[in-house]
Amino acid sequence: MAKTKEIPSVEQGWEIKDRTYFVAGKHKPLTLRIPSKHSRKFPMLWFDTETNTQRELRYATNMSSPFKDEQTGEATLGTILFKDGALFVPKQNQALQKLLSLYHPLKDKRYTEYDAVEQAEDELDIMELQIDALNAARSVDVDQAEAILRVEIGSKVSNMSSKEIKRDLLIFARRNPRLFLELANDDNVQLRNFAIRAAEAKIIRLSDDQRSFTWASNGAKLMSVPFDENPYSAMAAFFKTDEGVEVFKSIEKKLK
Repeated sequence: MAKTKEIPSVEQGWEIKDRTYFVAGKHKPLTLRIPSKHSRKFPMLWFDTETNTQRELRYATNMSSPFKDEQTGEATLGTILFKDGALFVPKQNQALQKLLSLYHPLKDKRYTEYDAVEQAEDELDIMELQIDALNAARSVDVDQAEAILRVEIGSKVSNMSSKEIKRDLLIFARRNPRLFLELANDDNVQLRNFAIRAAEAKIIRLSDDQRSFTWASNGAKLMSVPFDENPYSAMAAFFKTDEGVEVFKSIEKKLK
């Protein structure tokens, strides 16, 4: 009586269906060929914990298993080629599917398998994050909106109208909701913007070497900038000190 082939535990629950694989990373080549058989240059071995043996892998187009020890007769070796960043494998090609989904050492490194459920969950998370960000963007005042946008577009925000600021803020919240929410909850962002506005209004002055702030009117020193720190971030931290609070109040009156 022929011995029944034992199915590896990794294949338990395996679903027969069409599968699609994508090249990983942002920059995808027009074509990508990955190894399809074991070699000294690129070992393709799978350790079977049930038999405590290393099993050699190879893709043979005329075999139903990706394991060489289960392939009998003359094998027709195939290539694994991604085109335009993707590879579609129909359900009839179980050997290639199992090799790519379960055993290939480059899975989740050089390529990934498309998972509709996981993709839907990721998209839902992003949509919910976008809703949170857009709701938060609608509720912020113009000063905070300007502070957040300054991180994104720099000094250009100083020449924008309030409507332009609100519009671009909503666009920013939709495109990058995670960063927007982080900035919206960071009080240093608003304090840093406050310091920049004060410098633009010539209320305070940053020295040419960016090592200290002074009052623009009389040159009196306000603070020294710690080494290797952004001067406006340092000023934002200074505003939180007892002395800095008084400076903040004075600047606030001048800005109004």
